Amino acid sequence: MASSVDELDLRIVHALRIDGRVPFSRIAEVLDVSTQTVARRFRRLSREVSLRVVGVVNPQRSSREKWILRLSTRPTSAQNVAENLARRGDTMWVRRMSGGQEICLVTVASTDEHQTLLFRDIPRTSSITDVSAHRLLHTYLGGPTAWQGHRTALTSRQQEHLAQESDALGGVDKSGEVLAPDVADWEILLGLQRNGRMSFADLAAETGLSVSTVMRRIAALRLGGILSFDVEIGAEVYGITTQALLWMSVAPAHLNQAARTLMRQNEIAFLASTTGTSNLVALALCRTPNDLHEYLANGLSSLDIIHTVETSPVQETLKTCSPMLRAFPGQR
Repeated sequence: MASSVDELDLRIVHALRIDGRVPFSRIAEVLDVSTQTVARRFRRLSREVSLRVVGVVNPQRSSREKWILRLSTRPTSAQNVAENLARRGDTMWVRRMSGGQEICLVTVASTDEHQTLLFRDIPRTSSITDVSAHRLLHTYLGGPTAWQGHRTALTSRQQEHLAQESDALGGVDKSGEVLAPDVADWEILLGLQRNGRMSFADLAAETGLSVSTVMRRIAALRLGGILSFDVEIGAEVYGITTQALLWMSVAPAHLNQAARTLMRQNEIAFLASTTGTSNLVALALCRTPNDLHEYLANGLSSLDIIHTVETSPVQETLKTCSPMLRAFPGQR
């Protein structure tokens, strides 16, 4: 799969990470290729390596909570349970872990929806034998603050040009108050969740709003930190064959210090503080199992403020960066 991706492909992906809605024509101008070439490459990457731009809602700005759950299952039913969880609208980042019996997932939902999952739906699944739930308190790295391996294809000048030309905030009064999403906003967010590059015209037709209103609302949601865009693509494109979740215990006074150091390490793609005995969780990406060993033995061990580390290798990724949002909070 990775062999079909060349340097131009990686530059296009990097451009989309800077702004998921940047016009193909602007990417083409910065990369000195034709617009048709960019569009053709995007379609091929979408087909061959599951490239997808998705809208991501910041739960802290939208009355939603983000939790990470660790589930233990019976071996014979683990795959089926994981697939059913991946189909849910309130889950994201669904992975089967080492041995295949553990499933790790992130939920983004209202308090009531989270309690429904944790206290009704999961207990009804007899093949789930154990559950631990941890509130994600702060994300240091992940999503729009991408893994460094995603940010190496473009030159600094190319990155600056793309950032300067972003059309995301045109026409928005940056001094105005940004309100919580209303019903119409949630309809827009739902469409962007399915396809972050859905055109303004298609979003207008789907929501019944005018094109100008859709443009203005997307800009306001982005400006208010409610909406961002992420890029889904298989890590194997970057030569990654080995992934692991690292559950770390750090004294609260040293939490930010540890996070700042980890964020600078090339292996770390996701990092967040969480509740529980392990108060810092990270996703490490390595090319080989031996590279993971070297990172644990040398890179991570140099941080003596980390008291304990539990390493949980990822066996299979079923769902990545975003949940399928409901049209608006409370709608079933």
